[in-house]
Amino acid sequence: MKLSGNTILITGGGSGIGLAFAERFIKAGNTVIVCGRRESVLQDAKEKFPSLITRVSNLGLESERIALFDWVTTNYPDVNVLVNNAGIGDQFHVLKEKENWSYYNSEIAINFEAPVHLSLLFAPFFSTKQHTAIVNVTSGLAFTPLAISPIYSATKAALHSFTMSLRHQLSDAFVEVIEVAPPAVQTAFTQNNGEPLDAFADGIFQGFEEGKQEIGYGSSMNRLRMSRDEIDIYVEKMYQAMKGAIE
Repeated sequence: MKLSGNTILITGGGSGIGLAFAERFIKAGNTVIVCGRRESVLQDAKEKFPSLITRVSNLGLESERIALFDWVTTNYPDVNVLVNNAGIGDQFHVLKEKENWSYYNSEIAINFEAPVHLSLLFAPFFSTKQHTAIVNVTSGLAFTPLAISPIYSATKAALHSFTMSLRHQLSDAFVEVIEVAPPAVQTAFTQNNGEPLDAFADGIFQGFEEGKQEIGYGSSMNRLRMSRDEIDIYVEKMYQAMKGAIE
């Protein structure tokens, strides 16, 4: 993946992992566009990085994904990298859930439907260009599901599978497809538990520089290559350690 001279769209780029990526891409000499649901978050990000281009967009809605694609390709036709980073997640017990289906379906819409749809929109556009890439941010939980976050884990597993298929289909079109699988990282999303954000982002960018197609960090590096027996043991240990959160 070319690391400078790109025009890059990062979804969920106003904070957390997305903003850490945006910072590094800007410093490397790229034009960076970020989108998110909350204008205040995007404004804060732009105050930190004035060159950042921002767009309010609710990626849970099909119409807004199409509008985002149209806006980006019209106003920034040199766009050549899509980073599907936006994600939400919740913990719950299936026997104690109290929300209506639309609440849970929003995880599926944002975590899986949105990156798939955006990939389908941008892939034909990218196929006519050089040095293009689609980067899908999944999770270590794509490989070892966290049972207290069943929908989140499932969406990340589905996105991992889609990313593998997308990589094969776009190989002849010379569109690079990269998967980033974070462990828990210290952001608001994880209540600041996990790996330090800057160290994680630096590690992922080292993977970009090395041309890796699947990039993990910390514990997720091991999970990318676990055997089925190892996965079963790991998932059981995680559940036993964390099940109190949903009981």
